[in-house]
Amino acid sequence: MASTTKHPVLSRRALNRATLDRQLLLRRAPLGVEEAVAHLLGLQAQNTKPPYYALAARLEGFRPEQLSDLMESRAVARIVTMRSTVHTHTAQDAVALRRLVQPGAIDRELAIFVARKGLDGVDLERLAVLSRELVEERPRTPKQLREELLKEWPHADPQSLSLAARCLLPLVQVTPRGLWGRGGQVALTTTDAWFGDGVESAERSGEKSGEGEESAESDRTVLRYLRAFGPASVKDMQTWCGLTRLAEAFERLRPQLLVFHNERGTELFDLPDAPRPDEDTPAPPRFLPEFDNLLLSHADRTRVVTPEIRSRTWQGNRAFSVFLLDGLLAGLWHLDEAKDRTTLTIEPFAPVTRAERAELAAEAERTLRIMTPPGTSYDIVHKDPSEQAA
Repeated sequence: MASTTKHPVLSRRALNRATLDRQLLLRRAPLGVEEAVAHLLGLQAQNTKPPYYALAARLEGFRPEQLSDLMESRAVARIVTMRSTVHTHTAQDAVALRRLVQPGAIDRELAIFVARKGLDGVDLERLAVLSRELVEERPRTPKQLREELLKEWPHADPQSLSLAARCLLPLVQVTPRGLWGRGGQVALTTTDAWFGDGVESAERSGEKSGEGEESAESDRTVLRYLRAFGPASVKDMQTWCGLTRLAEAFERLRPQLLVFHNERGTELFDLPDAPRPDEDTPAPPRFLPEFDNLLLSHADRTRVVTPEIRSRTWQGNRAFSVFLLDGLLAGLWHLDEAKDRTTLTIEPFAPVTRAERAELAAEAERTLRIMTPPGTSYDIVHKDPSEQAA
């Protein structure tokens, strides 16, 4: 969205500090875990451990058991939402955000399966009905769901059948999958079956909502997105959620929003009462998991990731865990978890000062104290960039 009106310009560093503040990364927040998950509009959860590390970097007094207990009580759950990827959401957001983003990446993913001919002859309405019956009878693994669906459509592509069911229905990954310190394969049921009457059904909500209610839901989500990720452009939010044509919602909200430009001239929106700290506000080191929300929720990620290092955080489809120095992505870290000892290795992309090295070591030690069982021995290894190049 472009504008010829002169608006204040926010430097990249000012955008960095504002976003870090919204993401609870300038200082650890004294929030409850459920409140934090709601504020952040969920946590990226392609793997099971990243949500725990994401909260350890953001919350005062966080313990992994707190999130695990919320999952076990069904106050939060794992479900496919933004960008058709798995996120950990509160129960309310699991329903509302899934409904909101359905017409975006999720429907596009379903269209891909149909175009590949793997679903030739499959009645998608019948597939949705049968899949619901199966997973509400009892949670099913994707393999179990495929096997049952193949009885109805033996010539269909098995993988396309179960993935289509995941696109057609709001399917929750039930526990023990995702619980801290416990293993569990993916098993699925509907949001209706998992949350019960305490959370409004996605289907019932859809039946009641007309165009006005859909617009209101989009507007509410825009405001929540800006609260957690702003200042931001229309394209930033579209990148975050996988939807298109959100400009209309921003235009409806324009009278109640502040408008800025970034250094490239892109129009940015923000809430009048949202924090925008001074760009010289100190930003302490933080260790973030792979696919952290901070790194994936803007079309223009230069507020956190400089272009020259962006390619170093990925290899194929794999993303690495990263750390921040002075608010910017500055290197990688990884854990080696042996039976009796854990080692956290820090790999900066460029030389760090003695003070920065000490700050990184202190943050690494804090992370290990939170995320390893009491009494576990641990080491912190700091690699020099010259060693990595060699």
